[in-house]
Amino acid sequence: MAAPASSPVEFLLRRPQPRQRRRPPLAGAFFAPTGLSGAPLLRALASLAADVLATPPPPSQRRNLDALMRRLALLSALLDSLLLLLADEGEAAFSDAANLCFRELYVVLFRADLLVSYVASAGRTWALLRAPQLAASFRDLDAELAVVLDVLPAASLRLSWDAAQYLDLLRARCRRRAPAHYNDPAEAALGDRLLAALRHFELGQPPDPSTLRSLLLQIGISDAPSCRSEIEYLEEQILSQEEDADLPLIGGVVALLRYCLFSLFDPSNTKALRVWLSAGNRQRLLSWSCSDDSSFSVPKEFSCPISLDLMRDPVVVSTGQTYDRPSIIQWIDEGHSTCPNSGQALSDNRLVPNQALRSLISQWCGVHGFQFDSPESNEGMIECVAASCSSKAAIEANKATARILVKTLMEGSDNAKPVAAREIRLLAKTGKQNRAFIAELGAIPLLCRLLLSSDWMAQENAVTALLNLSIYEPNKTRIMEQDNCLHLIVSVLKNGWTTEAKENAAATLFSLSVVHDYKKKIMNEPGAVEELASMLTKGTPRGKKDAVMALFNLSTHPESSGRMLESSAVVALIESLRNDTVSEEAAGALALLMKQATIVHLVGSSETVITSLVGLMRRGTPKGKENAVSALYEICRRGGSTLVQRVARIPGLNTVIQNITLTGTKRAKKKASLIVKMCQRSQMPSALALGSTMTVVDHSLVGNSTLRRAASFGSGELSNPVSISVPVP
Repeated sequence: MAAPASSPVEFLLRRPQPRQRRRPPLAGAFFAPTGLSGAPLLRALASLAADVLATPPPPSQRRNLDALMRRLALLSALLDSLLLLLADEGEAAFSDAANLCFRELYVVLFRADLLVSYVASAGRTWALLRAPQLAASFRDLDAELAVVLDVLPAASLRLSWDAAQYLDLLRARCRRRAPAHYNDPAEAALGDRLLAALRHFELGQPPDPSTLRSLLLQIGISDAPSCRSEIEYLEEQILSQEEDADLPLIGGVVALLRYCLFSLFDPSNTKALRVWLSAGNRQRLLSWSCSDDSSFSVPKEFSCPISLDLMRDPVVVSTGQTYDRPSIIQWIDEGHSTCPNSGQALSDNRLVPNQALRSLISQWCGVHGFQFDSPESNEGMIECVAASCSSKAAIEANKATARILVKTLMEGSDNAKPVAAREIRLLAKTGKQNRAFIAELGAIPLLCRLLLSSDWMAQENAVTALLNLSIYEPNKTRIMEQDNCLHLIVSVLKNGWTTEAKENAAATLFSLSVVHDYKKKIMNEPGAVEELASMLTKGTPRGKKDAVMALFNLSTHPESSGRMLESSAVVALIESLRNDTVSEEAAGALALLMKQATIVHLVGSSETVITSLVGLMRRGTPKGKENAVSALYEICRRGGSTLVQRVARIPGLNTVIQNITLTGTKRAKKKASLIVKMCQRSQMPSALALGSTMTVVDHSLVGNSTLRRAASFGSGELSNPVSISVPVP
């Protein structure tokens, strides 16, 4: 039976949503406005030039921006003169060649507007790190402007003397600047000082506070809000995955700024942070009462025909049908050579990305408030985040910051502790080194104390920090051995101030339950299983997922059946078979628990439950089908002839069993074959009919040595639970 899958990229879905990513300046293709010519085109050019000139000058790239503005001022004067010419002589004054040049000039001005906006919105430290690339963008812009001005048919325009002078001066200025003039020595010196501060951290020697303060003031960072804004901007750039970005360097600067935030400033006085989080918390409290998954449905066109889930990476096969990439790859890897939907033979195994459908799915997710990232982009994000944390400077700066944060948890004010817990939560989000040294510094017992806090922000960040720390295996032991820590986590699960705190408490239990030795201890903790069952029944979709995965892990313990039965967890799992979000994991947990006759009869006594399992066998993922077959097998194996006969009477079972025997996983095929044999032995007419149908399938698979041994397979063997990556908030 398959263990529940949990993607290692889910932590990206749990972090605060980043601002809209800014594209690099001058990236992409631009097209001239083909519908404009003559006076309307000139007016559009004049308006665009005026907009760029009106942009407030940012502190970065001042030399290049000043030079660009001087050129645009001359260009604006030239355009005004041309508009006067058109007013006097009419549209005939412009040839087709002139109109073409002015359209190209519009593209150049549009690029200039993008570049100026990019620099104006960029973080100050980002602009320093990207100074050579930004300077190159200004140089390229001047070159493009020079080309357009050189080919402009000035003679045919019959320019006035003033306009001709503007044009000659503009051409000269575009050609005059040498490449070296685009690099500002003052900005280069400031960038060198920033790199020197990083080298101090590489040597394990944080720079002198007065030196750091002076550096930050020159950069333009004067207080905690501006420092935090720079950190958030750089983290956004790490996720944007620019090909030429030096991720270890950017990660080092983020770590340096985070150190400065706590060593030079007082972030606990940042009222905006608490107000922003409070607004988000109110939304979470509202969402707790709106946990009905049926309030919306995924459009059929966006669902994979194999898994029936929302497609993240739609691809087209040779027959023209579209599937989600992981599902169709698994289908092909299992040896199939036909299209699952049409039944046609696949002429080749090429998978062509369906970009149009992916775009529509992304737009639909945006309308409904879901983040949409394809698997490739998520994997790329993970690589980017890991690379940014890998430098020696980043590691040492994060260690220095962690010492300050742990000291704040120990000795800080009531206002400072929640902020310190939040920063520890963020530090523990990436890198086992961070998780290791935060725990070694003694953060875990201090975070446990905050679980009792009456401050929602302190409690939520503390439990989430423990969740992130628990991903590092040695920290699981530290948490479980910490006095009263497990009890406090369960208390948050039951009475947490926010929905997110409750959900992350459930996720923490899931993480801890990966270790076999801790399963029984968690089950024996009063209220733990009961609250997981309650969340599985009443929680948000995310909370239900956390709860069902924790219950699955606990169900793998040989002594779990009785505890799950008395805590109503079995009933919650049965009810969850009707919820597509968690039905696969619920079926897997029930299959594990049906070693006790009472649970077998509780599960098998309802035809609705059996029908739900058969439905999952029909529409689930390969792992979901395997879990459903395992549960149905346990009902037949341990429930006696009455339950076997009830299973055999389910309409459509024969077709589903045939499909599983042909297309299922190895374990699913084995158990499907055993279900057939048990139905045959029940001597029911319907079972005999099922058996006669399946005899053909069994005979066709007689060469499979696994199926030849199926008759001797009576132990109900289940796969061992695997260690699953826990989503990091």
